[in-house]
Amino acid sequence: MDRNGQSVAEGPEAAGRREAVLAHLVAAGFPRTEPPLLQPAAIFLDLAGEDIRGRIYLTSDASGAEYCLRPEYTIPVCRAYLASPEAGRPASHSYLGPVFRFRAGAGAEFHQAGLESFGRMDREAADAEVLSLALEAAEQAGRAKLSVRIGDAGIFARLLDTLELPPVWLRRIRRGHALGQPLAAILERETTSTAADHSGVLAALAGVDRAGARALVQDLLSIAGISSVGGRSANEIAERYLEQASAQAGDGFSLEKREILETFLAIAGDPDAASSRLRKLAAATKLDLSAVLDGFDARLNFLTARGLDLSRLAFAAGFARNLDYYTGFVFEAFDPASGDTRPVIGGGRYDRLMRTLGANEDIPAVGAAIWCDRLFGAGGA
Repeated sequence: MDRNGQSVAEGPEAAGRREAVLAHLVAAGFPRTEPPLLQPAAIFLDLAGEDIRGRIYLTSDASGAEYCLRPEYTIPVCRAYLASPEAGRPASHSYLGPVFRFRAGAGAEFHQAGLESFGRMDREAADAEVLSLALEAAEQAGRAKLSVRIGDAGIFARLLDTLELPPVWLRRIRRGHALGQPLAAILERETTSTAADHSGVLAALAGVDRAGARALVQDLLSIAGISSVGGRSANEIAERYLEQASAQAGDGFSLEKREILETFLAIAGDPDAASSRLRKLAAATKLDLSAVLDGFDARLNFLTARGLDLSRLAFAAGFARNLDYYTGFVFEAFDPASGDTRPVIGGGRYDRLMRTLGANEDIPAVGAAIWCDRLFGAGGA
């Protein structure tokens, strides 16, 4: 980097295009913020998902506290917001700067731009503003006609709640869905993989009341002289066996519920047509999805009002971003002409992240990241 923060190899043109992205966001009412390069490592290890956890650069100070080089901006900007006098109130921020992740075959330092909107109760309008501004910023830098894939983690979460699945299934389906795994793969893995390993124990636990099953496992561990395994207590091990037994038996997961999930996850295409199909599914199954679907339609209306051509958007009920904190609208934008399948822009709504970072309550939040090297066709990961 030179004294102006510009990569020596890239020349002034790329820096100028990055500044054009930032200038558009600032002019739209999203002032620039620049959180520290060094961040507490534990936050990213806990919250940022498998994709980042395996690629961050760690260090420690003399006290033994672990830090990492900033691997992305959303969590650092959230922390800065919570530490500011505006915490809990509506606020908007943009950013532009280096982030650091291991990337096979590419440099570990690269630039990310983006914007975050906090505290707005008009969630659908805020969603539409963030996506629209990110696309407009990309156009300011010379990258127009990006295609956008959208999803809604809130609709999926509401569907799972209305199906009244046991907690073991809820956790596994949510985790697998966030990783982009097909439903069939999630269910097959969880119902077959453990049976071969512990079939005798699981068969003994099947149908036994929870208290009795827990006592049985704890007694077996006690007889064997085992108090903990891999940091797990005997009680935690017992709970894990009970979850596996429940999954193997298919408790609470009927064929009808599986078919509903399969039908839901197969819905994709034009957003308006997808909305109609989702409402038909809700009516046919007598599941109350009206509130989340009303929000979905309102968001489309706000996007249209901002001048976005909805033909650029493709909805997929099965689409999820591989980060643990998204709670609602999610999106990624691609350049169909480039042949690169990686997103140029990605983001979504994460209303529960602030509480995880120390807020006393959930704070509405939505944001978008813009990967500058992909935006300008310079590769990266």
